[in-house]
Amino acid sequence: MIEARDYVKKIRPYKPGKPIEEVVRELNLKGEIIKLASNENPLGISPLALKAMKKAVEEVHLYPDDNCYYLREKLAGRFHVDSENIVVGNGSVEILPLITLAYLGPENSAVVTAGSFIWYKIAVNIAQGELVEVPMKNYRHDLSAMLKAIKKNTKLIFLDNPINPTGTMVTRAEIDEFFKQVPDDILVVVDEAYYEYIEDPNYPHAFDYYKKGKNILVLRTYSKIYGLAGTRLGYGVAKEEIIANLMKLRVSFNVNRISQIAGIAALDDYEHIKRGRHINEAGKKFLYDAYKDLGLFYLPTYGNFIFVDFKKDSQIVFEALQSKGIITRTIKQYDFPNALRITIGTEEQNKKLINALEEVL
Repeated sequence: MIEARDYVKKIRPYKPGKPIEEVVRELNLKGEIIKLASNENPLGISPLALKAMKKAVEEVHLYPDDNCYYLREKLAGRFHVDSENIVVGNGSVEILPLITLAYLGPENSAVVTAGSFIWYKIAVNIAQGELVEVPMKNYRHDLSAMLKAIKKNTKLIFLDNPINPTGTMVTRAEIDEFFKQVPDDILVVVDEAYYEYIEDPNYPHAFDYYKKGKNILVLRTYSKIYGLAGTRLGYGVAKEEIIANLMKLRVSFNVNRISQIAGIAALDDYEHIKRGRHINEAGKKFLYDAYKDLGLFYLPTYGNFIFVDFKKDSQIVFEALQSKGIITRTIKQYDFPNALRITIGTEEQNKKLINALEEVL
């Protein structure tokens, strides 16, 4: 039997939240199943995107536009950049290994925060780069420690803002100081998967730094507020030469026809975004009070999920909730053995979650 290379054996694969179908199959559950595991939009898909997709279904016998021309043009117009500054991926996660394959090798290192989105580590390992992990400080990126972790061979720094799975963010003042000290030959990858949910004036929009000429690659996704997680669609924005390198490494036709058309339509669905923010903010307030009443430790969030620590093995709580038809997410893979990451749902879903937790605890 042929064996994989040693570096492949060492990769810890990503474990997504359990899909509803799997839970029903495993536990033979009846009735409504509430999934609060993957930070999907509880309102569902953007209505404008759904309308466009229904029409696009009739054209699936045709290959998609390999260069995503119209989607890139739409994004370029929205963010006032050139289309050559944009790469589109089968989810923003697909772009991560393209970045590391383009800029890392066994002789290079990348700096990441331990406990942040695990795909950064996987992408570094795929490129056989050296992984330099910096501990969190108060559940946040420790930017000072990350700067100190930079070595002569460092090529990449990964920052998710807010962090998945803690929901915490770093501020504009902190990022301003950070970029003053990052060497010019290092590419900073800033993942803003949840930026549409944030209204805090101290949030540092990564596009501001891109437009100032910083060596930055901004990642965003359609999987959250737009309700398009199932279409797998994300994009990155960076200097033209960086995007050109990533385009060389991607698989042909990596973004399907329906996803491209949905992405174009969803960008104009301002009402869906507004409703998504509103329900998320209302859900935060309700859940904060409820977790406090239950005596649970939680982190105020800048995303559409909340980090909740139960001070005991989270698997116990996870399984108990799952038996009641509520799917949450353990984050032991992120070295938080006692915590769950729980998506903020609709008002009805949030109430059912708390009722179930009262019984479980």
